Amino acid sequence: MSEPRKLEVLRAIVEDYVHTREPVGSKALVERHHLGVSSATIRNDMAALEEEGLITAPHTSSGRIPTDKGYRLFVDQISSVKPLSAAERRAISTLLEGSTDLDDVLERTVRALAHLTNQVAVVQYPRSAAATVRHIEFVSLAARQVLIVLILASGKVEQNVIDVGAALDDVALAGLRQLFLSSLSGLAVAMLPDAVASIPLTVPPSEQGPAARLAQGLALLARNAREDRIVMAGTANLARSNSDFPLSIGPVLDALEEQVVLLRLLEAMAQDSLGMAVVIGRENPHVSLAEASVVAAGYGPGEIAKLGVVGPTRMDYPNTMSSVRAVAQYLSRILAG
Repeated sequence: MSEPRKLEVLRAIVEDYVHTREPVGSKALVERHHLGVSSATIRNDMAALEEEGLITAPHTSSGRIPTDKGYRLFVDQISSVKPLSAAERRAISTLLEGSTDLDDVLERTVRALAHLTNQVAVVQYPRSAAATVRHIEFVSLAARQVLIVLILASGKVEQNVIDVGAALDDVALAGLRQLFLSSLSGLAVAMLPDAVASIPLTVPPSEQGPAARLAQGLALLARNAREDRIVMAGTANLARSNSDFPLSIGPVLDALEEQVVLLRLLEAMAQDSLGMAVVIGRENPHVSLAEASVVAAGYGPGEIAKLGVVGPTRMDYPNTMSSVRAVAQYLSRILAG
């Protein structure tokens, strides 16, 4: 079996199964696709694909469906992301225009993407990881209570009251504030938790305990400042695909509700040469998403944050990738403007 024909037969099986939801047989491939070979040759090709683990027979059906490995090979063969139609571009523009603030922009974005793909759409908030430290303030409230204030260059302010474990006079507290500020000013907030860890070791032993508490407090504020959260739309689309989840749709819905699972996954997904990130079925590190696929793209400065869709592995990958990338580009332009 030649490699190009193997890929062509696999492509035909994927496309037919995504379109019909029915296992695909050799006769259907010959009738629907101009593969230039006989039905017997197609049967041999399908046997070879099955032996390689790229397709499988569900139950006793004579037809075949793609495996996760088959979908992966299919996606890896997509050489370019096709542009959206004029109607699809107008739909995105209509849904996103007139946005008033970041929350509104992201809400409209996921609604637009869910509408285009008929999948669950998710978007990470733009993270403040690239923001830098402008100012730090320590304010004594009581013998051991200190208000920590972290101000970023973006204008974002985080604050919290902590117990430093020992009494500090105003002079000692001012000295610690100056030490932390001189060490951290201008630093990217994403680097702050690691950078503060060594500062308490540079102060006199009598101040090391309070300094360590202050360092922990600043690290926590830095993590809070990064706004690790997502916005979601289109969960009902997933429910309508219930038949695409042979075991249960429950674990996927649980993963969507448990936002930290999606956040970790989106952060870990690496973009390919097309600027897309695709994780299929059991490639997902989270068991709850073993029957789902995630298609994502980065957006905004540095494309640190991602948006994408979650759906069944029986997904129209080319059109989904096209929609995800187009919406990511629209969102980037809106935020840049």
